[in-house]
Amino acid sequence: MKKSTSVVVAILMAALTVLAAFTAFVGWGGDKTGSISHIKTGLDLSGGVSITYEADKANPTAEEAADTEYKLQQRVDHYSTEAQVYREGANRFNVEIPGVSNADQILAELGTPGSLYFIAQTDADGNQNYSYDSTQGKYVLSGKTLEDLIADGSVICEGSDVADAQGAVQNTSTSYEYVVDLTFTAEGAKKFADATEKAFAAGESIGIYYDGEFISVPRVQAVISDGRGVINGMDSIEEANSLASFIRIGGLTLTLNEIRSNVVGAQLGQEAIRTSLRGGAIGLGIVMIIMMIVYLVPGVIASVALVLYAALMMLLINAFELTLTLPGIAGIILSIGMAVDANVIIYSRIQEEISAGASVRSAINAGFHKALSAILDGNITTLIAAAVLGFLGSGTIKGFAMTLALGVVLSMFTALVISRIMVNCVYGLGVQDPKFWARPKKETHFHFVKNRMKFLIAAALVLVIGIGSMVMHGTKGERALNFSLDFLGGTATTVSFNEEFSLQELDDQVKPVVMEVTGDAAVSMQKVVNSSQVIIKTRTLNVEERQQLSDKLAENFGVARDQITAESISATVGAEMRRAAVIAVLVAVVLMLLYIFVRFKDIRFATSAVLALCHDVLITLMAYAILRVSVGNAFIAVMLTILGYSINSTIVIFDRIRENLPMLPKKGDLAALVDQSINQTLTRSIFTNLTTFASILMLYVLGVASIKEFTLPMMVGILAGALSSVFLTGPLWYWMRTRLGSDSAEYSRAEETLPAPALDANGEPAVPARQGKNPNVIRKKKKK
Repeated sequence: MKKSTSVVVAILMAALTVLAAFTAFVGWGGDKTGSISHIKTGLDLSGGVSITYEADKANPTAEEAADTEYKLQQRVDHYSTEAQVYREGANRFNVEIPGVSNADQILAELGTPGSLYFIAQTDADGNQNYSYDSTQGKYVLSGKTLEDLIADGSVICEGSDVADAQGAVQNTSTSYEYVVDLTFTAEGAKKFADATEKAFAAGESIGIYYDGEFISVPRVQAVISDGRGVINGMDSIEEANSLASFIRIGGLTLTLNEIRSNVVGAQLGQEAIRTSLRGGAIGLGIVMIIMMIVYLVPGVIASVALVLYAALMMLLINAFELTLTLPGIAGIILSIGMAVDANVIIYSRIQEEISAGASVRSAINAGFHKALSAILDGNITTLIAAAVLGFLGSGTIKGFAMTLALGVVLSMFTALVISRIMVNCVYGLGVQDPKFWARPKKETHFHFVKNRMKFLIAAALVLVIGIGSMVMHGTKGERALNFSLDFLGGTATTVSFNEEFSLQELDDQVKPVVMEVTGDAAVSMQKVVNSSQVIIKTRTLNVEERQQLSDKLAENFGVARDQITAESISATVGAEMRRAAVIAVLVAVVLMLLYIFVRFKDIRFATSAVLALCHDVLITLMAYAILRVSVGNAFIAVMLTILGYSINSTIVIFDRIRENLPMLPKKGDLAALVDQSINQTLTRSIFTNLTTFASILMLYVLGVASIKEFTLPMMVGILAGALSSVFLTGPLWYWMRTRLGSDSAEYSRAEETLPAPALDANGEPAVPARQGKNPNVIRKKKKK
């Protein structure tokens, strides 16, 4: 790049970085358009709308309640992936939608959740099931009850047979029309095909009956045999969307009536947001300082790229209207870690090339080229996991996946494109002295394979201690893990205080009183906006404890006892969500395994990577058990973060083993090659994990209690992932390569005939000398 071109590029990159950072962190105009203040946040960070529905059935069965809860959750996911649905008492359902403040609008859009039926125009005997009543101006049933229609087979489908319904605009030969696009389930498609065949032959309609009224009576114009059809005749897209909304929610088993709605405040409060932002900013600053100290000029470039990455990430979250909650923050932390990792891989490679005697220009080109495969493989495996979690997951899992996927794509762009432009630009400006680009690299000669049993025993010992802790708590009558309200449900106590408290005052004054009764720090409090009403969620309280809590509140705050009500609430992480999470994680792990197998052409790479993942997840689980950290909504996000982070670290080491493997002589020392590969990537492993750990540590040090419960196990998991990637994955692969498979016998015989290794001055096995411009590689002997 010519110097004049470099000057222009440098000015453009500086302008882009300043513009993006100003827009993301300050914003434009009086309303700060584009800034992080406009990002949609969840109930835990900014509050939202809370709606309580009551079923028309006083005591629904467990199956009816679970089905209604799950389908209602699917419905409100339309507003936010962080929306929550949980049961209150026997027949009430609470809906909490974050990031909105107009309860009336949400109620109008949701409609009245009830049962939906598709009714044939005539029964089997040709009698009319419904007709148009001109006096009322609508279709009505012809003297039959709904129960009669169900009994004689006139109800051809129900709401549960509809997989989806969306308002749409459909082009015709002359213009366009507004329609509802219907998609039926497999069973529903068969029912609807038979019904439309009969109706089409007779020139009849099919009535859509919802909550006691016909909401549409479309005439059948074709046989719908593929489970896809449209309802036309709408006057506007709003009318089409409204009908689609009724159809989507009409699959509920129970009919629900709205009994109250509130705008509720944040669960964590502004203090949590401020401390999280402050901790994140300090953590990012520490990362930048470490990068500049270790990598000199490339570290400065990486720091600028990270600032640009953070700004673009905030802008894209804003643009895509993603809802940011604690699990979303976990996704951002992971993607920042991967952005740092990509830069570390590249600049470590550049330093290696310069240390081997290459010029700065050739080192830059070689560094980006050789780092590409490790960066792509690591990020693609994480993207596979994010895609599966986004497709199969629900609620907070989907939110985590969307944030993670966005961050990973952006991290690759900034590392491989932006950083490369900046590096070439700085070089073109005349910064070409090798001392600005690399420090003398100190080689490490640790024998990972030789000491593998020590690492395996240490890992097993930690797991035994963790399992022992879980058993110990079980013998005390406690749960092995400290499950929170999110998993177990609990009691919601609604209190109307005599004065309005701030969230900070609730934490300082009311929470200690509640903890006296519950003996548990897991207390969540939500303010109802513009009122003195507060919803206090705790573990399940028995009758005596509920009375005791009422007495304490009356005694300490003068609350009238008739202003205190308590109801049992179900878990916000329901059985369906847990099942979806487990299935999503299993599918993601299998697909990652397949990807590693295809890319590395050796199932033993994939197997050892998955075994290391299991180790990391179990160690993190043990941390929850030993430290008694509350297992709540953030638990799933923490575990997913550890999976993504660990697999990325492992891929980097495997990529170096794959690169070195073709240069191993037929009877070469495979153990030395594995040790060499891990030592070559050790700097990357240390600094990537150090920078990510520093970022999370700042969140832990400065964060409120809920942030600490989120970051503490994540720090343990990141340490576990770092250790397993360095100490376990390579040795595991070596063991499987030499003991399992068709080539294992060859390696065993070769190792038996190898001469004793040469020793260095310290009595340690000597590392092969560098050859050419590539340090620490084993080459085939050249033919004379």
